[in-house]
Amino acid sequence: MSSLRTDDDTWDIATSVGSTAVMVAAARAGETDSPDPLIRDPYARILVEGAGTGVWETILDDSMADRLVAADPEAAAVFAHMRNYQAVRTHFFDAFFADAVAAGIRQIVILASGLDSRAYRLDWPAGTQIYEIDQPKVLEYKSATLGAHDVQPRAELHGVPVDLRQDWPAALTERGFDRAQPTAWLAEGLLMYLPADAQDRLFDTITALSAPGSRVSAEAVGHHNEQRREQMRERFEKFADQLGIDRTIDIQNLTYNDPDRANLTDWLNAHGWEATGQPSTEEMRRLGRWIDVPMGDDPDAFATFVVAERTA
Repeated sequence: MSSLRTDDDTWDIATSVGSTAVMVAAARAGETDSPDPLIRDPYARILVEGAGTGVWETILDDSMADRLVAADPEAAAVFAHMRNYQAVRTHFFDAFFADAVAAGIRQIVILASGLDSRAYRLDWPAGTQIYEIDQPKVLEYKSATLGAHDVQPRAELHGVPVDLRQDWPAALTERGFDRAQPTAWLAEGLLMYLPADAQDRLFDTITALSAPGSRVSAEAVGHHNEQRREQMRERFEKFADQLGIDRTIDIQNLTYNDPDRANLTDWLNAHGWEATGQPSTEEMRRLGRWIDVPMGDDPDAFATFVVAERTA
């Protein structure tokens, strides 16, 4: 397990875990601007350009891909693969919410929401209540930035400014969350930033707050080979130096590569849910977005997209 995290660390949108939300938004912006986008997020570029993170704003440079191919073709393939992954991940969880509201669910909770713009860009049925949980400064930045561009949510949006290590169920309830109503929960881009025991506690809490018929979807991660992680770190540092990218963070130092992490699909099936897991590699291939990359032969290097429904 490798991490520089502490039990009481905090962040805004330009530092630590917060800055990874800018990375994801930059990938959505790049996909949106591509010739044949899988997803469309008209607000991602706005959110990235105002964040002041440097490294991820560089991704929005139209010449980046060509420069990267010239500097390191293999690294360019990894870069393209990761952007494709973010598009496929976004597409999968957009579909999860579409299915949930089609089934009549009108209560949505997005955990560690970061710069998620689904409240603003998806079509939500009348009466939908959306709760976004994240650090106060992260929620403040998103609300202020989109508000300055006259962008309004398409559902009733409730910001819940609380750290998930604190009493977030109380904060959620104070904002109007009704545990008697079925809920659609999303944990996207979150679990890798939690140690194994914290992941278990999170889903214990979600289970306790979920009425029958609730649904949950998550990006589940496994234990990654440490040698492969180090190789990827070295490759990123190499092409960052070649392209003059400011390396202000090391994502691997923000994540928990915990060998004791539970298989989420199995955990949910053992705790009152009916769960299935779709390997992200299969979803990328299904959508024609797979690129052969050095870690492509390592199944543990890729996430699983989990969907579950509360049955008991």
